[in-house]
Amino acid sequence: MMPSDNDRWATAPAATAPRADLAVRTRPGAGGAAVCVLEGDLDIETLAPAADALTALVAQRPRALVIDLAQVGFCDSSGLNLLLRTRLAAGEEAVALYLAAVSPTVMRVLELTGAQAVFSLHTSVEAALTA
Repeated sequence: MMPSDNDRWATAPAATAPRADLAVRTRPGAGGAAVCVLEGDLDIETLAPAADALTALVAQRPRALVIDLAQVGFCDSSGLNLLLRTRLAAGEEAVALYLAAVSPTVMRVLELTGAQAVFSLHTSVEAALTA
């Protein structure tokens, strides 16, 4: 009996590329602000820790929330959606939201979608904290 196409696919080894995880660190900033540093890929597979951290930070209602994107190597539409949702949630809580040190990859996504127009962008965390 000949194996069907489904049998051949089922027994083929899955080839997956190594994935960069997303590290999320938070810290207090000057003057009652909060800083969230994201490092790695910001996509559908790595999004949950960033979403949890940003939601928790907005709920604390700091004076400002700075998201450091300097070390984000990849951002897909779900990452962009997270940033946009965080912006809306921060606005509802009267928390100023700043994106800092936006990596070229993330900046490209912001520019392609026009989303850079709705964010307060800063060259560094320090610049954002003094805004």
